[in-house]
Amino acid sequence: MVIIMIVEPKVRGFICATAHPVGCRENVKRQIEYMKQLGTCDGPRKVLIIGASTGYGLASRIASAYCNGASTIGVMFEKESNGRRTATPGYYNTKAFESFAHSDGLYAKSINGDAFSKEVKEQVIDLIRNDLGSVDMVIYSLAAPRRTTADGITYQSVLKTTSSDFTNKSWNLKDNTITEATITPATEEETLATIKVMGGEDWVDWMNALADAGVLADGAITIAYSYLGPKLTYPVYFNGTIGMAKKHLQESAAIINQSLEKYHVKAYISVNKALVTQASAAIPIVPLYFAILYKVMKRKGLHEGCIEQIGRLFHEKLFSGTPVLDEEGRIRLDDWELRDDIQQEVMEIWDKINTENIKELADIDGYWEDFYHMFGFHFSNVDYSQDVEI
Repeated sequence: MVIIMIVEPKVRGFICATAHPVGCRENVKRQIEYMKQLGTCDGPRKVLIIGASTGYGLASRIASAYCNGASTIGVMFEKESNGRRTATPGYYNTKAFESFAHSDGLYAKSINGDAFSKEVKEQVIDLIRNDLGSVDMVIYSLAAPRRTTADGITYQSVLKTTSSDFTNKSWNLKDNTITEATITPATEEETLATIKVMGGEDWVDWMNALADAGVLADGAITIAYSYLGPKLTYPVYFNGTIGMAKKHLQESAAIINQSLEKYHVKAYISVNKALVTQASAAIPIVPLYFAILYKVMKRKGLHEGCIEQIGRLFHEKLFSGTPVLDEEGRIRLDDWELRDDIQQEVMEIWDKINTENIKELADIDGYWEDFYHMFGFHFSNVDYSQDVEI
């Protein structure tokens, strides 16, 4: 049944309840065009992306296909339209990517389901075995609020501190006022649950399952994405519950390297730049930092979105010879964000920003543009007054 309607953004707080299929296609198209302009690089040709439908995962799938000419299998958990509301943006992104990839002669298939589950892992393994034989790269880019483990226990992640209350400036997205927000500390149980959801346990499970099934190529590489942030956000990120999960992710890379050494597998963590996502928009204090950072980095010509970040990862950090790593063995795509001159200027603005000067000192428009683009809105060449098939 074909259902057409005019689709408008319905924003409630930090969430948009609708997605525009034509706008999502435009978003994917622009990222593909960017990767084509960057040119090819000599990377893996059979790639599995776990968490492939939005943000860094989608950019990684596009880069794999259009930088390396790779066959890609994507795993995501997205909702189709039910006839009354639109599908999720990741659903439209995936359909658009597959359409472009197939038109360009590239293999692209997707599995829509719970990546944490044994059933989806088995489906993916069967697909790899039947279609590709093996994969030589696994990108782990899951961002989920909860996880149900094999024993039936469901864990819920929280974005809290781990020590004491953290109070600082915050941006009220509804009326562009500067207020104060307080983030409270998590219980030990909440911290452990966040590690279960956002840490590296499932990444390890995936790699072991692929290896045990014989569908992981010898010498395969795997990469998971992380974020550290500046000292300003340490109580929320680096030293908060999410930071504990990211530390576990780092430890998991070492576990993978050790346990799969006989397959010559290499696991990497890429620490990426701060960007607007549905998850980050929900955290008090953080969106204001992002909007200020955007202003500073754009003025210096250093701002990057997801596709620019992953383009630099592939072309400069990972596949241009020996991987470029820091002293802890991590790839650093946050290197421009954390430059001393960038952070000094951000903090100078942070100290003096208020409700009266926020539009002057922070990139409010850029923040919202990125937000709406995630859902397929605010593209100048899309006519949003027209009916579209949802």
